Amino acid sequence: MNISIVPIEKPGEMNFILGHSHFIKTVEDLYEAIVQTNPSLKFGIAFCEASGPALVRYVGNDQSLIELAQKNAMSIRAGHTFIIMIDGGFPISILNTIKMVPEVCRIYCATANPTEVLIAETDQGRGIVGVVDGFATHGIETEEDIRNRKALLRSIGYKL
Repeated sequence: MNISIVPIEKPGEMNFILGHSHFIKTVEDLYEAIVQTNPSLKFGIAFCEASGPALVRYVGNDQSLIELAQKNAMSIRAGHTFIIMIDGGFPISILNTIKMVPEVCRIYCATANPTEVLIAETDQGRGIVGVVDGFATHGIETEEDIRNRKALLRSIGYKL
């Protein structure tokens, strides 16, 4: 077995969701779940098929995000994984809906941070071992950090 690191390629603060599912209809069901939950969200989905022709299946409503999802899926190449690239919103607005899609088994991360995917590769194929989401923690927040956190959440509409 070999372990490798695959960085997620994306511009700056773009959000994405990386997960694992179990069936080819994942792309269609994820698409329907997203547009029913947040119709204004721009997104692209790519899904790594694990059997048959083992293709990257894809769908979305923004061609550049579809292409970015395809590129990342081809870098990861781990069966039954999916990636959703998001623009104009945050994962929190669709995350519970994504978790409720019957094919979804696991969410590895939902983030805008720089992310590395840890891949295990055997003679059979590739699988995600885990992810490195962002950076190592530097310390404990101060009173000023608490005020800044609360102000940020209110400024982006997540708290009143």
